[in-house]
Amino acid sequence: MVGLLVDRCGFPLEIGCFEGNKAETLTIVPIVKAFQARHEITDMVVVADAGMLASGNLRELDEAGLRFIVGSRVTKAPNDLASHFHWHGELFTDGQIIDTITPRDQRGTAAKSSDPKIRAEPVWDPATHPKSWRAVWAYSTKRAVRDTKTLNLQENKARAVVAGDKTARTPRFVTVRDGARELDEASLQRARRLVGLKGYVTNIDATLMPATEIIASYHHLWHVEASFRMSKSYLAARPMFARTRDAIEAHLTIVFTALAVSREVQSRTGLSLRRFLRTLKPLRSATIDLNRRHRHLPAGHKHRGQDHSGCPGSRKLKALRQMTQLGANAVAAWRPEPDPPAAADWRGRCRCPETGARPALSQIWSAAKYSDSRQPALAGGVSQAARTP
Repeated sequence: MVGLLVDRCGFPLEIGCFEGNKAETLTIVPIVKAFQARHEITDMVVVADAGMLASGNLRELDEAGLRFIVGSRVTKAPNDLASHFHWHGELFTDGQIIDTITPRDQRGTAAKSSDPKIRAEPVWDPATHPKSWRAVWAYSTKRAVRDTKTLNLQENKARAVVAGDKTARTPRFVTVRDGARELDEASLQRARRLVGLKGYVTNIDATLMPATEIIASYHHLWHVEASFRMSKSYLAARPMFARTRDAIEAHLTIVFTALAVSREVQSRTGLSLRRFLRTLKPLRSATIDLNRRHRHLPAGHKHRGQDHSGCPGSRKLKALRQMTQLGANAVAAWRPEPDPPAAADWRGRCRCPETGARPALSQIWSAAKYSDSRQPALAGGVSQAARTP
């Protein structure tokens, strides 16, 4: 199991590996605590998805002195919004935000979230509501349209399974009664009442962070998913052919460094990593400004404006790997050379002065590999190679 700690923009801060049978709180709390101790940070806010919503997980985060923002499940809305449904029914406006409370323990031992007899929503206070967390619910018309479309697809699938037109495992909204499958109309109606709602659970007081900032902080969570996808795909974090802990940590350290450089590149250029790599692909040389000292890549190459990069045998610059070795702050400028002629044009202009024969592409490869001159000299070198038996 790999734990990755990033900031709100997706820049990696800490990485760790654990045994696969450890609980999430046994991995996230040590990483956050280690990061706090290393950088002497007194207060942090942990943002996680609904997978951390279990009462035990939230209790351990709170006991560790960490503030948290986690996603809530829409099934908790009827209890959390009991007062709203009593006084306003199912009417919501686009962008409406309801700041209320939710029970810490969902098994019925805690007090209710809100009292339907009181029209105003309760304001969460740790001293006043020791058995509750703060809950923020927001309604979006765009989300309601998307949720309705999803429910329609699920309903159609459920009706097809009930009718026997489709054989599948019991999907949502299908219940089994007396050995026969039937559509669960009550569950479907409850789900349709809650379309467009999204909830957030936190232990941060409203005086420290308003509801709008709670929602905005949670929306930055997609950067975490983007960093994981980037690590798995572009940076080849997996498959991992290692079995010892030292080898695994070494592999993750390289991936972590590459991820940091990639995020810095994205921040400076405004380009996605795929587009940035596509832009760097034709590069053959680069100049790096490191502490007022210039370094040329590849080593020993000086940028004199040669136009021999189009030859099939020219050395290709491994841009991202070189940047990873130098570090994110070392990258100052990349200077792409002009687009060269195609390899076929090179072969067409290279002829043996004695026989007039055109050299093979393999001969152009061999001649260009050891030639560092301009185009006319390269053509002569190829002609000489063509005369070689």
